[in-house]
Amino acid sequence: MDNQEADVTMAQAQLPAPDPQSNDIAPEGRTPAPLQPRTLSVPGVSLLSDLDVYLFKSGKHYKLYEKLGSHVMEHNGVKGTYFALWAPNAEKVSVIGSFNGWNRESHPLYIRFDGSGIWEGFVPDAGHGDLYKYYIESKHNGYRVEKGDPFAFRWEEPPLTASVVWDLGGYEWQDQSWMQQRRAAAGKPQPWSVYEVHFGSWKRKPEANNRSFTYREMADEMPAYVKEMGFTHVEFMPIMEHPFYGSWGYQITGYFAPSSRYGTPQDFMYLVDAFHREGIGVILDWVPSHFPGDLHGPVYFDGSHLYEHADPRQGFHPDWQSYIFNYGRSEVRAFLISNALFWLDRFNIDGLRVDAVASMLYLDYSRKEGEWIPNIYGGRENLEAISFLQEFNETVYREFPDVQTIAEESTAYAGVSRPTYLGGLGFGMKWMMGWMHDTLAYFANEPVYRKYHHGEITFSAIYAFTENFMLPLSHDEVVYGKHPLVYKMSGDEWQKFANLRTLYGYMYAHPGTKLLFMGGEFGQTTEWGHERSLDWHLLDYKYHQGVQQALKDLNRLYRTETALYELQFEHTGFEWSNVTDSENSVIGFLRKGKSPDEVILVACNFTPVPRMEYRLGVTRKGFWKEIFNSDAEVYGGSGMGNYGGVEAEYVRSQGKDFSLRLVMPPLSVSYFKWVGEQR
Repeated sequence: MDNQEADVTMAQAQLPAPDPQSNDIAPEGRTPAPLQPRTLSVPGVSLLSDLDVYLFKSGKHYKLYEKLGSHVMEHNGVKGTYFALWAPNAEKVSVIGSFNGWNRESHPLYIRFDGSGIWEGFVPDAGHGDLYKYYIESKHNGYRVEKGDPFAFRWEEPPLTASVVWDLGGYEWQDQSWMQQRRAAAGKPQPWSVYEVHFGSWKRKPEANNRSFTYREMADEMPAYVKEMGFTHVEFMPIMEHPFYGSWGYQITGYFAPSSRYGTPQDFMYLVDAFHREGIGVILDWVPSHFPGDLHGPVYFDGSHLYEHADPRQGFHPDWQSYIFNYGRSEVRAFLISNALFWLDRFNIDGLRVDAVASMLYLDYSRKEGEWIPNIYGGRENLEAISFLQEFNETVYREFPDVQTIAEESTAYAGVSRPTYLGGLGFGMKWMMGWMHDTLAYFANEPVYRKYHHGEITFSAIYAFTENFMLPLSHDEVVYGKHPLVYKMSGDEWQKFANLRTLYGYMYAHPGTKLLFMGGEFGQTTEWGHERSLDWHLLDYKYHQGVQQALKDLNRLYRTETALYELQFEHTGFEWSNVTDSENSVIGFLRKGKSPDEVILVACNFTPVPRMEYRLGVTRKGFWKEIFNSDAEVYGGSGMGNYGGVEAEYVRSQGKDFSLRLVMPPLSVSYFKWVGEQR
C-alpha cells in the first residue's frame, strides 16, 4: 500500500502527524467501487438533541455510546444505519464500507451547524455486520486518512482494521440473582479475592493450531474452575480491541468493543453471564492513560491532535511509545467516562481496574528535566488528569453504586482511595505495590539472612490503613526475566514450595483484598508467555497439587471468616501479637471482626527451623482452634502442627494477659480461631 506524506506544518513542540493512507486504495487493499447513487446518505437524520450536544461540549454526556458511532435503525420505513462522528477539524467526512464498495464519494456525512464538530448521516441498506471506516479530509493541511470508528461496538479481527456495524441487542441476561445480590451487598464489607487472567493464554486448543479459547468456550470451563478455587472475582487484562496481541491489550484502539479475536460482543456477554451465574464477579482492566499510534485509531484523528495533547511533553508517553489523552478537553473526558460506563451498563461488569494511574498523576512521570511542562502552579501534578479521575469515580459510583473502581497506582500519592469530597481521587481500592515489592524481596532471601530484613515483612502494617488496599501478585511480577513466583522463593524444591504456601498464608491474613495472577494458584514453574497456555500438566505432581489445595482453603477461609475481611481497611481489625522477634524471623498478629468473638491469631515462621513451645500473646482465654496450617501434609508439608488447637494460658506475653504455647512448623503460617472458653 502506497504512503502519502501529509502536507502539514507542525510547530516545533507538536507531535508529528502520522502518515495517512493513500488516497487511491481502500482499506486492506479493497478496491473502491463506482458511485452508487441509489443509496446516497440521508441528511437531517439525527439521534442527537440540543441537550445531547450541550452535554457533549461541556464534557458531561456520559452515554455518548447511545448517540455517536453507528446505530442500526429505520427511517421513514427504510432500514439502514445512522453514523455520527466527532471530527471538528474535518473539511469532508464520508462513510466507506462493504455496503458501498469502499467508495469515498457515495455516502458523505453532514456537519451539524451547532459548533459541536459532529458529522452525521443515515445510510440506507447499511446494516448489522457491515464493515466500515470514515474517510476524512482535514480543513487546513491537506491531510487525508481512513479511520476506524472510536465508538464502534465491534471491529474486524486483527490485523484487519475496519469497524463493524453491530447491534448490541438480542442477548437475554440470566444473571438477575447475581445483580440483586450485588445491589444488596453494596457498601458492606466484602471479601474480594481476584483471579487475574490474560484471556488468550489461560488455556489453548492444541488440536486447533494452539489457538486461544473463544468467549463461549471459556464460559464452559473458566467460571466453574474459578468457583472451585474459591475466588470471588475474575479480572481480565484488557479485553477491548487492540491491534497488537503482544501488548496484552494495553494498547487499545477499540475502546467500546470486546476483541473480535474471541467472538462477538454477545459472546462476551454470555461469558460474563456465565461467571455471574456461578456467583463470580467480573472486573475489567481499563486503560485511560494512553493509546497507540496505529493509523486507524484515535491518533491525529481529523488532521488535528483531537484526543491527545499536541505537545509531546504532555501528549506522548516515552515508555510505551504511545499517546496521552488530553484530559483537559471536555469532549475527551466525555468519551472516556462514557466508555467506563458503557462496560458497566451494557456488559454488567462489576468493577474497573484502572491501569497506570501513576503515569496520569505526574507530569514528569518517566521524563527527564526539560521534557515536561509544570502545571499552572509550577508543580509536577497533572491537575487535569486528577480532576478527570475524580469525575470518573464520582460518575461511576453515582450511576453504579454497587461496583468497584481499583487503581493500579505505585507512588505515595495521598488519598487515592479516599472520597473526592475529602480531596481524594475517589477510587474504591488501590493496589498495595509497596507490600508486593517488600514481601517478594523478603522471600527471596535465604532464611538465615531474613533476620536482617525483618522490617520488609512488618513495615506494611504501618501504612496498611492509609488506603483501601488490594494486595497484588500480578502478571507484572512473572514476566521479562522476573521468574515465576515459586522460583522467586529461596531454598531447595521443598523449601521453595513451602515458602510459596507461606507467602500465600501470610498474604491472605494480611489486611486488604487479594489478587493473584493465573498460574500462581498451582505454582507455575515457567514465566508467563502470552503465546502459550499455562502449564496445566503440573497438576499431576504433588507439590503443585498442594499449592492449589492450599489456595482453595485460603479462599474458603477468607470468604467465610469475618475476622479476615470485615475490618480489612480499618486499623481496629489488626493487632500485633509479636512484631519484634527478628532473630527467629517470627511474627504473630491478630485479625478481628466487628464482633469481639471473631478473632484469629496468625502465626508465621519464616525459617525452616521448627519453633517448639513458642509463645504468642492473645486477647482472650479459652480454646483457639487451628483452622489453617500451610505445613499440612495435604499441601505437601511436613505435617507438624498443634493437634487441632491450643488452650490459652494465663501467662502474660507481649503485653497481653493470655498466650498460646505453640508448635510453629518450618516455613509456615498457621491460623488459630478463638472458639470459646470451653473446648
